[in-house]
Amino acid sequence: MRQFVLIGHEVPTEPDFSLDDLAGGAGRLDALCRSITASFVTSHGIRTDVRTHLVVQDELTITFDGSDLRRLNPDERSTAALVRNALEHRDEAIGALPAEPNPGVELYRRGFEATLEALANDGTVVQLHEDGDTAADAGGLENPVFVLSDHRDFTDEEEAVLEDVVDRRLRLGPELLHADQAITVAHHYLDTDGYERF
Repeated sequence: MRQFVLIGHEVPTEPDFSLDDLAGGAGRLDALCRSITASFVTSHGIRTDVRTHLVVQDELTITFDGSDLRRLNPDERSTAALVRNALEHRDEAIGALPAEPNPGVELYRRGFEATLEALANDGTVVQLHEDGDTAADAGGLENPVFVLSDHRDFTDEEEAVLEDVVDRRLRLGPELLHADQAITVAHHYLDTDGYERF
């Protein structure tokens, strides 16, 4: 299993944003949708061994599970529609029980720290960061949980949470990458057993 945790600092918690203004009125949801799509879509299918968690303003977490996910297409608008639909069902999430608005989509009433705590025992928690160790020297990653921020840096509070949970801090190359690009490179790294198998 591979998992990705994406922080959406400015994504609205209300589902009243337009699918025609994802870069502006939806808090850069366009970039986050590219990241969600990159985590799942292959040339002719969906990765079924992936879960991606979108943390919305440290209040809600939308989880996408590739083994059950339907109606994810390789475009920002359809992915944003899945996010908006999940937010429309947020009142159905009670306590630890999620709302389940679509196959393969769940919405939880939990923020960043609670989401990481729930995932900490699933595998190796990896913060992708420009100051991390090189991925080429990382060796095997057991069921990795990659943590990425959106267009903003991690806040001081998020860094403090990460300090307690992260097992590895890695960088994927010499250039800074957008989150969706980093996800693609991380998949390639894992698909090739650390660039050993092609």
